[in-house]
Amino acid sequence: MKKQTEVVAALLWRGDRFMICRRPAHKARGLLWEFVGGKVEPNETKEAALMRECREELDVEIEVGDVFMDVLHDYPDLLVHLTLFNAVLKSGEPKLLEHCDLKWITPAEIPAYDFCPADVEILKRITEKFG
Repeated sequence: MKKQTEVVAALLWRGDRFMICRRPAHKARGLLWEFVGGKVEPNETKEAALMRECREELDVEIEVGDVFMDVLHDYPDLLVHLTLFNAVLKSGEPKLLEHCDLKWITPAEIPAYDFCPADVEILKRITEKFG
């Protein structure tokens, strides 16, 4: 049985657009789009993990809000419990420190991008709520 991996991600908005990031080609699920975030380290809160990941991956400071949605997804290589938080950019302009691309898209543009499978249910909810 696979151990569950706790992952956090940020739903960051700029007007009517939200931010998506493209995974580097050499990583698992390479070149697929996702929300910025990553694994929660031992003894770290989900909120602290998300702030750290945004600093490491984008060089920005965020304010973490409430949970937008939780998803459990079973990939062939790992079982992910993904918690997506509403978040606000506090300072900095996102830089590509980890990802190979970054876009601000509207909910209507979601079908034009190939996302990680764990994000599919989240994207449906975004479309229903904001589309």
